[in-house]
Amino acid sequence: MSEHAVSFVPVEGTHVHTLILGTMPGQASLNAVEYYAHPRNALWPILLAHVSQTPVSFESVTRLNYEKRCALIKKHGIALWDVLASCDRPGSLDSKIKRSTEVANDIAGLVARHAALERIICNGRTAQVLFKRHIEPTLPRAVAMLDKPPYPKTSEAIRVFTLPSTSPAMASLTLTEKYQRWADGLLG
Repeated sequence: MSEHAVSFVPVEGTHVHTLILGTMPGQASLNAVEYYAHPRNALWPILLAHVSQTPVSFESVTRLNYEKRCALIKKHGIALWDVLASCDRPGSLDSKIKRSTEVANDIAGLVARHAALERIICNGRTAQVLFKRHIEPTLPRAVAMLDKPPYPKTSEAIRVFTLPSTSPAMASLTLTEKYQRWADGLLG
């Protein structure tokens, strides 16, 4: 039996240069009403290490509550959202999303609000596939899809990176390996 899942509003400050797009919050996030709430999801440790210039660790997440983590990334020009506004999906796995039920968020509206936006990071391959299917054709600015480093600067185009999923289901990379790959995209 499928469950209907609905995404959250974006975590978005007044100045955004980087937008990180997931697919749809997993069950732990939906239950907590917080992005990336699963304790073994690597996104918050990666972002906290990046903005604080500290070693990456899961323990870093416990030092700041959700509101303070969101405020910190907004201060550093990073926004979070999901490609999908809603879908039917049993459980938390992206592979279980029912394509016929996919409804996209208004990413084009967010892009239009932020002239300084220079990069979009797709959190995993499914986010990239959904981005290409639902979002890329609607954007008010051109995009340059970049899959592997080095990530060259482009003129006016928004650079779109696909980085390894931070989900605990992506277990082939350690937290440190994920951080290294993400650092290239966050700084690229």
